[in-house]
Amino acid sequence: MTQGNDTEMTEFFLLGFGGQHKFRYVLFIVFLVIYMTSMTGNIGMILLIQTDSRLQTPMYFFLQHLAFVDICYTSAITPKMLQNFIVENKSISFVGCIIQLLIYAAFVTADCYLLATMAVDRYVAICNPLHYPTVMSRRVCIQLVAGSYVVGSINASIHTGFTFSLSFCKSNIINHFFCDAPPILSLSCSSIKINILLLAVFVGFNLTFTVMVVIFSYIYILGAILKMSSTAGRKKAFSTCASHLTAVTIFYGTLSYMYLQPHSNNSEENMKIVSTFYSVVIPMLNPLIYSLRNKEVKEALKVVGKKF
Repeated sequence: MTQGNDTEMTEFFLLGFGGQHKFRYVLFIVFLVIYMTSMTGNIGMILLIQTDSRLQTPMYFFLQHLAFVDICYTSAITPKMLQNFIVENKSISFVGCIIQLLIYAAFVTADCYLLATMAVDRYVAICNPLHYPTVMSRRVCIQLVAGSYVVGSINASIHTGFTFSLSFCKSNIINHFFCDAPPILSLSCSSIKINILLLAVFVGFNLTFTVMVVIFSYIYILGAILKMSSTAGRKKAFSTCASHLTAVTIFYGTLSYMYLQPHSNNSEENMKIVSTFYSVVIPMLNPLIYSLRNKEVKEALKVVGKKF
């Protein structure tokens, strides 16, 4: 990697948010609270599912892994962002930048596929309840989760490898609060046509495929719910799907806005704000969404509360 006259690139500087120096301590406190809430909620969700026998079902198996994925990708970004709010030297090593992008891309991609898998799980549970234990067996659930991690790892390895195989000579200042591919590509003095193509194809495919899985699953689910004769049954079915639909809408909405809209210099600050939602805020919201709108989780929390 070179900068200028074949000078080796050893580090980058994360520019962060525009005007963050003026409000850096306020931002530090706000994002620290969000991060701690996220860690507490997701770790608590994992422990609750592990310890409560009523939550040993495929839906909660997937939810447990969703919580783990949220912990991993927000932890790849948030601690460094918090550090940069309060220190003058906002550098990140070249290797550190590679690792940050690799972990972030792997687990965000896995998140997409886990959300799609959870939609399929709800489809089978509501539309084919008699075959649910067979179709969503323990082996199938493990394979689906493993597949999500494998696809995420492959996607991240390709993007990270192609991104950091470029030469960098324009600058080493990344106009972002973490090492994301688009702002890094803008620093390269090499041709980035292949990188842009790969980003569009892979991100476009991953988002389109998983969103279509969710949409078609919920079309069939809605049809099955409307055919139910019992009002209580319809209410229960809607309740089990509401939390997942809420999480899906927020996650895919912000991710699509970030990667699939035309990029311009005027939108860079907007992109940073949107990035905070799916990288920092959503991992905090997911445990709240699934616990506040889920009867089984609320009952399990009550049992735990009585023990203490």
